[in-house]
Amino acid sequence: MIRSLVTEIVVGTYPPGSPLPSAGVLGEHYQVSRTVIREATTSLTEKGLVATRQGWGTVVLDQGQWSLLDPMVLDALFQREDRLVYLDNLIEIRALLECSMASRAADRIDDSGRRELRAAVERLNGLRHDPDAYPPADIDFHECIHQISEDAFGRAIVKSIQGKAVRSPQYRGRPGEEEMAITHQAHTKIADAILDGDPDAAAAAMREHITSSWDRRRPNATEPVQAT
Repeated sequence: MIRSLVTEIVVGTYPPGSPLPSAGVLGEHYQVSRTVIREATTSLTEKGLVATRQGWGTVVLDQGQWSLLDPMVLDALFQREDRLVYLDNLIEIRALLECSMASRAADRIDDSGRRELRAAVERLNGLRHDPDAYPPADIDFHECIHQISEDAFGRAIVKSIQGKAVRSPQYRGRPGEEEMAITHQAHTKIADAILDGDPDAAAAAMREHITSSWDRRRPNATEPVQAT
């Protein structure tokens, strides 16, 4: 029920400034008790979607107050007609953060980090012909760089959005052999720059990887986007 209400608010079924149906109406619609409705309203309030207004009931808030990184809110944003605006913006944010983390990793990497990064690349190398196993190892590779960078906030933000149309190849289905070869080459270039201790090259390689990958995977405006 909460997910359904979040989606209806985010996609505009209940526009900003409008009241949600009464607890009685929602309870009858979802076949739940008033206690469940109160709990759902509390959850919506915590996500910044609604607020209680005396004389008005529960009112939908303006988008500027929504918790956009909340998983349910993100899922719903990717179901809107203007979803590509948010997807493109998310890629911009990811690129900025990951370029910074790659640069920091190149500057901070020690012997332990070198061993871990080499192991991550070797694992990718062994899986580069496996379209099912490569993507999870891809995520682990990026996580390895995040850990080496010691950028706690950047790591937390990227981790919170990575499953939300940022790293998933679902837009174009399973990655083909050519896509995997290009991706693996990019990963190798990033790793080499970090292992060489070259912050500028590491950041440039990461930016090239993220932006070019998105260019290849970006759906058309008329294509449906699955939420994860």
